[in-house]
Amino acid sequence: MNGSERVNNITAPEDHGEFTPLLGKSFLTPLYDRALGLFTREHLWRQKIVEELHLVPGDRVIDVGSGTGTLLKALMTDCPEAGLIGVEPDQEALALARRKFGAGADLVKWHNGFLESLELPAGWQPNKIVSSLVLHQVPLRKKQAILEIIESLLVPGGTVLIADYMKQESPLMRSLFRATVQSLDGISDTQPSADGEVEKLFAEIFTEPCLLHRLPTVTGTISLWRGYKKGIAQ
Repeated sequence: MNGSERVNNITAPEDHGEFTPLLGKSFLTPLYDRALGLFTREHLWRQKIVEELHLVPGDRVIDVGSGTGTLLKALMTDCPEAGLIGVEPDQEALALARRKFGAGADLVKWHNGFLESLELPAGWQPNKIVSSLVLHQVPLRKKQAILEIIESLLVPGGTVLIADYMKQESPLMRSLFRATVQSLDGISDTQPSADGEVEKLFAEIFTEPCLLHRLPTVTGTISLWRGYKKGIAQ
C-alpha cells in the first residue's frame, strides 16, 4: 500500500493506560476546540504545521494525539491524496473528531489508543509524523518514549514536527503557563517541558533539530520543532 491509497478504517482496541484529557478534565473536552482557538492562537501554529509538512500525493502521515481532528482535517484539505492515521487515546475526543469529519471520517484510520499499540497496515510506513500539545501532558520518561517510538516508525529520512509547550524562557511566559496549563494539567508532568527537557530529548533522538517557530500566547509559549530520522529519505 502506498500513501495515495486509503488506509483501512479500523479502530484498534482501546488501551487501558492513563491519559490526561484534552483540557485536563474530561468534562471540559467539549470545550476544547473553542478554548484552543481563544487562548493558544491555534490557527497560526496549525497553519504553520500544514505549511511545513508540504504534503504531496503519496505521503503517509501519523498525527500523534489527534484530539478532535482539527489538524487532520486541515491536512486532508491540503492534500486529499495523502494517507492519514490519527492516534488518540481519548474516546470522547475521537468521537468528536469523527463527527467533525462527517462522511470523510472513513478516509482516515483512527486508532483509539496510545502510539505504542498502533498496528500499521501491511506495507504502510509513515514518512511524516506530527504531534501537537501532547508531550507536555505526560511524564518525562513518557515524553522520551513517545519521541523514540516516532523515530522508530518513520522511514529513513522521514520528517517529524512537534508543536507543544516547551521551554518557557521569559518570566511572563512562565507565569502565564503556570496560571493556565499547569493549573489544569498539573506540575509534575508539565514542569520538565517548561524547563526545556523536550528540546534536549528531541536533539538527542532526531537529526538536524530545528526550532521553526516560537509563538507567545496567553497560556505560555508554543514552539514548533522539526527533525528527521537518520538515513536517506525514501
